[in-house]
Amino acid sequence: MNQMDKAGRGQGFIAALDQSGGSTPKALRAYGIDESAYSNEDEMFDLIHEMRSRIITSPVFTGDRLIGAILFEQTMDREIEGKGSAEYLWTVKQIVPFLKVDKGLAAEADGVQLMKPMPGLDDVLARAVSKGVFGTKMRSVIKRPNPTGIKEIVDQQFDVGRQILAAGLVPILEPEADIFMENRAEAERYLKAGILAHLEDMDEQIMLKLSIPVEVDFYADLIAHPKVLRVVALSGGYSRAEANERLARNHGLIASFSRALAEGLFAQQSDEEFDATLGMSIESIYEASIT
Repeated sequence: MNQMDKAGRGQGFIAALDQSGGSTPKALRAYGIDESAYSNEDEMFDLIHEMRSRIITSPVFTGDRLIGAILFEQTMDREIEGKGSAEYLWTVKQIVPFLKVDKGLAAEADGVQLMKPMPGLDDVLARAVSKGVFGTKMRSVIKRPNPTGIKEIVDQQFDVGRQILAAGLVPILEPEADIFMENRAEAERYLKAGILAHLEDMDEQIMLKLSIPVEVDFYADLIAHPKVLRVVALSGGYSRAEANERLARNHGLIASFSRALAEGLFAQQSDEEFDATLGMSIESIYEASIT
């Protein structure tokens, strides 16, 4: 099975291992490592790479239940067991490598947070292609059901998505709907309508990463759309148990969890404890993703 087949038709879910500079301290704290363990950014990124390497090299982290994994740029540029991280994922684990390419969120306007500018994106995409990466991911956030802002967010996601397709990669567009906003179902109606309108003009397939919708199976038409390779869901602040429960009700929607995947993992655990905890997490998310 090649990477396109695995991404589009493989059974399982996508692991999001892409915390960047701003969210790394929080991810390390959840893993049992506080700020006193490092004195600068280089040491911090060394520690997060150790955490990610421990997850990726675990015997339970395999292509049997995982379709893909999303990497942070620094992870892509580093090695795991002597191979480039993306190469290791595919050649050793049969897991499709993706790269987070956004540079964070702009300030809120019109009820949304657009992506910050990405002036060096073409260079990053070229490097990703050279390292064997299959696709990319980029996140923006909807805070309120404002049709003007939601149109801006969808337009931006598709504009950058076309740039990524031109570089030879498959983009995961991630216009996240904040699960805590009032009237989220209304925002999701605007969002889906905007996505469907843009898909009419697409020649190539894209992927979508969306919040688990308020209305069960609300994204069924996107999942079935010929221009959509896959629709994946973020956990968005739900616990793993609640995210799994909500995901399982949405047929054909699969997980792309980050914090919910790593829930319960600690640096202080023995390898046996770590692998057992990760294995249970993977199994529960896998089961919720194959409904």
